[in-house]
Amino acid sequence: MSGLKQVLIIRKDLGMRKGKMIAQGAHASVNAVFKAHKGIVTNWMLHGSTKIAVSVDSEKELDEIYKSAIDAGLVTAFIVDKGTTEFQGIPTATAVAIGPAPSQEIDKITGHLKLL
Repeated sequence: MSGLKQVLIIRKDLGMRKGKMIAQGAHASVNAVFKAHKGIVTNWMLHGSTKIAVSVDSEKELDEIYKSAIDAGLVTAFIVDKGTTEFQGIPTATAVAIGPAPSQEIDKITGHLKLL
């Protein structure tokens, strides 16, 4: 099954440094891959491991995307940073990963979001 991808959704309203955004997206990606069916992951990796990074402007928007993906039965990961390097020690929702899954299924949920 080709046409698989993973979408990483990152909050831009937090003013994270670029490295922090990348780390949060990586946490989300790895977490979602561990939850995914092994056959899908293998197929996705054999066909390029497509990942797309997009952004949202609020925690509310991140929550809505996450809940929509769960409702659609897609593999997801929701990342809450501990706040040790940014966010003044306050645990903060930073990123979501959806997939790997069929592109058309993820696009129904994230297709309207801007690239990061």
